[in-house]
Amino acid sequence: MRNAGQNESDVIFILLGFSDYPEIEIPLFLIFLVIYMITVVGNLGMIVIIRINPKLHSPMYFFLSHLSFLDFCYSSVVTPKLLQILVVEDRTITFAPCIAQYSFAVTCVVTESFLLSAMAYDRFVAICNPLLYIIVMSQKRCILMVTAVYTWGIIISIIFTSSLLILSFSGTNIINNFSCEYSAILSVSVSDKHVTETIFFIFANLNTLVTLTIVLTSYIFIFITVLKIKSASGRYKAFSTCASHLTGVTIFFGTLLFLYCVPSSKGSWLLIRVTTVFYTIVIPMLNPLIYNLRNKDVKETIKKLTEVPTRWHSG
Repeated sequence: MRNAGQNESDVIFILLGFSDYPEIEIPLFLIFLVIYMITVVGNLGMIVIIRINPKLHSPMYFFLSHLSFLDFCYSSVVTPKLLQILVVEDRTITFAPCIAQYSFAVTCVVTESFLLSAMAYDRFVAICNPLLYIIVMSQKRCILMVTAVYTWGIIISIIFTSSLLILSFSGTNIINNFSCEYSAILSVSVSDKHVTETIFFIFANLNTLVTLTIVLTSYIFIFITVLKIKSASGRYKAFSTCASHLTGVTIFFGTLLFLYCVPSSKGSWLLIRVTTVFYTIVIPMLNPLIYNLRNKDVKETIKKLTEVPTRWHSG
């Protein structure tokens, strides 16, 4: 493929990041480094805890382990490059790595959005049809659901990436962001963007419509069922089983919708960067805390793991 008469290897993107605020780059590097370390430990730790604790071998935690995996992957796709451009003068990234970063990021985002929908359906079955829960959410069905969401995420990533590959770029392209994000890549193209924008509009809106419909429908039935419970303690117990997921869904979709509602104008680029930071770096760190902050089984497992060295030392 050729871009504006050049080979792919000749096309270079310059990630501006936060270069227009040089005085805060080092503090941002330290903050993002700490956040990334917490994200890696938190999400990989959750996967380990879920695997080793038999009490957590349920559909909800099966989905949660994959959510942690996706958050780890998504953060790892974006954050290392961000940390690099904050401390080195060379902010360039060639065509292939830029497109690869975008492709992997899309896979993670789309897969996570449908995984959150699957988790909403899981909560719907658990609260509205508890007697059939084991049958409906069987291990086989859970595996099929997870396989389906990963497959769809990869398909959408291929479609979106292919739509960018038909565009042409000049030799050097300045991206006013810290990652190879869709609107930023699109803004530096020198060719007609109509086909690419149409493809993105159709599939992005389709994904959003399907996932939000599943989530909202599930929670409408959940709320109706919870309101029918006579005892206050029963209502609280039923609602608490989905409170963490509802919080995570609200933050995830709320930030995503806000990000793509912001117009790509010069005055909005700072807002886009800040929102992208929250979406790509902060949310993957928050998810382990949101879903497990009040979980007794998780706390007990962590406590046992942290007590092992102490017992060995005392022995």
